[in-house]
Amino acid sequence: MRKCRPVIVPSRLELDDEARAGQAYLSRISDQIDVRVGRKKMISGAHIVVYSKNAEADRAFFRDILGFKSVDAGNGWLIFALPPTEAAFHPAERDAHELYFMCDDLKTEMASLAKKGVKCSMVEEARWGFVTKMQLPSGGTVGLYQPKHPTAIASN
Repeated sequence: MRKCRPVIVPSRLELDDEARAGQAYLSRISDQIDVRVGRKKMISGAHIVVYSKNAEADRAFFRDILGFKSVDAGNGWLIFALPPTEAAFHPAERDAHELYFMCDDLKTEMASLAKKGVKCSMVEEARWGFVTKMQLPSGGTVGLYQPKHPTAIASN
């Protein structure tokens, strides 16, 4: 087993510009560092792929209607920043994946989306929450629900 030496960080007053820059960098990436062994965590995020018959229209929906910020990976290929996310695994006969957005007040969120011309399905009550499907411009759907279950992320 490798022993780690304790690190003494001088007070801010004793740091020169280079040391302050290094400290700022470390504070930005500190959630990615396993301080016990000084290595980067293996997983730093997740990338969700949504297949679409009209990707350009669905990208515009995510950008203009849902208001998600994005980066252009080249040639208009947008990659969106999403709200904090959870993953759950359910037993099934085949591999399938679904995307659901969560909200604190489904009725209010649906009213806001309706003002932007978004069509939602009838709300269904499931054991785990109140659920609707938002219609994407491509004809596909994305789930939206107000959970009844505890979540792994804090609400804003």
